[in-house]
Amino acid sequence: MLMRSLKPPELINGTRCIVVSCNPNVAEVEIAAGAYKGQRHFIPRIPLEPSDTQLPFNFQRRQLPLRPCFGMTINKAQGQTLKYVGLDLRQPVFTHGMLYVALSRTGDRESIHYLAPN
Repeated sequence: MLMRSLKPPELINGTRCIVVSCNPNVAEVEIAAGAYKGQRHFIPRIPLEPSDTQLPFNFQRRQLPLRPCFGMTINKAQGQTLKYVGLDLRQPVFTHGMLYVALSRTGDRESIHYLAPN
């Protein structure tokens, strides 16, 4: 999952991608879903500086703005269409609206699986 908006509207925060190749300074990814599915892009390492630091010196690190995504929160899933949805309902959802968002990510109720207490 892309963690920064790099090239709107194609590469925005939350875009699910498949890493095709990964080099020390750049990763080649293919967009996995949505209107831009199948497009390939190069994601460079970007410099990151801490915003709240108590250190007497400045530092920055460079990293790829990608994170492995095997599961996502309801907030990250909003606006996406998924083939299958799995919900862990052992902890209650925050609001009814969040439950609606989670349940409406797929068009088929047979594609929704949930884990509930008892």
